[in-house]
Amino acid sequence: MDAHVRRLESLVALLKEKGCRVTPQRLAILRVLTQSRGHPSAEQVHARLARQYPTMSLATVYKTIALLKQAGEILELQFSDLGNRYDGRRPHPHPHVICTRCGSIVDADAPLLDDAAERVSRETGYAIAAHRLDFFGLCPACLKKDAARKAS
Repeated sequence: MDAHVRRLESLVALLKEKGCRVTPQRLAILRVLTQSRGHPSAEQVHARLARQYPTMSLATVYKTIALLKQAGEILELQFSDLGNRYDGRRPHPHPHVICTRCGSIVDADAPLLDDAAERVSRETGYAIAAHRLDFFGLCPACLKKDAARKAS
């Protein structure tokens, strides 16, 4: 079974445990969040589903995201210029790489950082509740566009 299918099933079970109805719209929102590698905004999730669910409101997306945030099952990335983006695939803190031109976001696998919060807590005495590490630069697609512009 795919990881995103297991993740989807666990989120459905969580919502049912909390007494929330799992409507077709809510299931579709969960599906987008668990399958997206690009960390969509609530507006992007809504836009992806608008054709399939024309009566679904943006509020439904926000309410579903709020439920998942409250349960610690979605990672919210706040940006002043990009708006909030959401990671439903990996809800625990992990590094991200963000394109400063197009705003794309990808996960960065950095095994050396896996126990960084624990080490910082040990060294400082702080009880670390959360952490965030972002790398900023140009994505491969934007670099390619730059190269094409320079070549012409």
